[in-house]
Amino acid sequence: MLRISRLTDYGTLVLAHLPAREAELMSAAEVAAATGINLPTVSKLLKSLTKAKLVASGRGAQGGYRLARDAARISAAEIIDALEGPVSITECSATDSHCDLESVCSVGNAWQRINVAIRRALQEINLTELQRARAPVPRFELAGTPIHVERKG
Repeated sequence: MLRISRLTDYGTLVLAHLPAREAELMSAAEVAAATGINLPTVSKLLKSLTKAKLVASGRGAQGGYRLARDAARISAAEIIDALEGPVSITECSATDSHCDLESVCSVGNAWQRINVAIRRALQEINLTELQRARAPVPRFELAGTPIHVERKG
């Protein structure tokens, strides 16, 4: 199963709660209270997101965190890259591939094309869209059977 980690899921939630304006900053404790994620985890996420330049930080008594740029300019791909590294669904899809079977593999090229398609889809979704609670969920089929995705809440 392809799945982002819980930490990346939490990181997206943290980003969704940060203000975008320079004049407004939120402390890690405020983010933790707003999201229900424990403070050590929020602090770890904010550090990673700041290092990836998705979050800007201010120091001092009035310091805190905010988005480094508008939410519409932060893609889901950037969030995953910052917290998990680049998406690669198979070993040969990674930039630094070390698969022993790559020279004789007959399916690697197809997996690489799939990986590129997933990457494009993640680049097309931005944080603003991730923040929308009631955005429509696309329909898809699995082995010819229509799949209906139910919303929580």
